[in-house]
Amino acid sequence: MTVTRVLPFRPLCSLLPARLAGLSLTLLKATALELAILTGHLLLYPSGITPERRTVPAPSPPEAPRLPTGSRPPVVLLHGFIDNRSVFVLLRRSLAQHGRQHVESLNYSPLTCDIRTAAELLGRHIEEICERTGHDRVDIVGHSLGGLIARYYAQRLGGDKRVRTLVTLGTPHSGTRVVRLADAHPIVRQMRPGSDVIEELREPAPECRTRFVSFWSDLDQLMVPLETACIDHPDLIAQNVRVSGIGHLALPVHPAVATGIRQAIDQPATGDRGAGELNGLTVA
Repeated sequence: MTVTRVLPFRPLCSLLPARLAGLSLTLLKATALELAILTGHLLLYPSGITPERRTVPAPSPPEAPRLPTGSRPPVVLLHGFIDNRSVFVLLRRSLAQHGRQHVESLNYSPLTCDIRTAAELLGRHIEEICERTGHDRVDIVGHSLGGLIARYYAQRLGGDKRVRTLVTLGTPHSGTRVVRLADAHPIVRQMRPGSDVIEELREPAPECRTRFVSFWSDLDQLMVPLETACIDHPDLIAQNVRVSGIGHLALPVHPAVATGIRQAIDQPATGDRGAGELNGLTVA
């Protein structure tokens, strides 16, 4: 009779070092979440193709007193590459539920081939929003490429007079090396390290008044290296917030990040680099 020893079943993660096993499990969860978000976003994408419908108030007589606009400036949401305003459905709802009365999502054309041109167009939109709402400044939340466009406007085109706080989510501030085959698109080439646009953003900006808050994820597979989503500029009032446990697509969707965004734009623009420092977010 042959006796065969039966070994106890051990899951693969138990054969790995504890730290590596934990990272693998977190990565699996983040990947599953990214796929779920991508599926939901593909379903919502058609609803965001057309520009947002805005109500234009009737003009007041010249002698009519100007109505109070409230203390909180409008919030402008700017999407990433090959995307549209539908990515901000949940974030927009969160902002509205917590007292932001004026939130607008802007679309830029998927045929946009130059960050500078997109930044100039953003500037015209911001001027129109300020004129329509009676506010002198706005807050901006930009995802991925949207954050880079908004930063170029604020830092290079004098937009700091209009942008109080710019929050970026997974934005390649120093350029990303991911997906080399995508270099056929000119705007992707502008997001590479060493591009003309990235080098312009490295130039001195001593008078920039905008406060920058950059959320970057340690599982963002579109940011190579990961730290490229951090703002590192000696002249800018900037805070970098590390997000642990989620990927690139989850940044504008996850409720913990939405809470961090609200905290960032609710901080007073004191101009103090150390004021109201945000802590990292762990959402795994």
